[in-house]
Amino acid sequence: MSNTSGTGGRPAAPHRAGISDVRTVIGLLVGFYGVVLVIMGIVAESAEDRAKTGDVNANLWAGLAMLIFGVLFVLWAWLRPVIVDPDETEPPPDDNPPPVGGAG
Repeated sequence: MSNTSGTGGRPAAPHRAGISDVRTVIGLLVGFYGVVLVIMGIVAESAEDRAKTGDVNANLWAGLAMLIFGVLFVLWAWLRPVIVDPDETEPPPDDNPPPVGGAG
């Protein structure tokens, strides 16, 4: 198998996993839910809700914690990226291609 990319015949260089890194996906998802909880803690807070939680705005604090967690995961993925080697992601060569014209 050659170590060249599909265009120009240049060798394929290792690259970052980017958005497909699981840490990025987890960080963005938890961060999104954190934003939703922060908004709900600010907008939809009632005295009845505070009475249930011992006079604590649970949505706001949980949302802030989730935002911090999400930001830390995205920073972790950005500062310590996963480097993908193109040789490991290419399929192995097919030594026995199927016959031309079908099975016969």
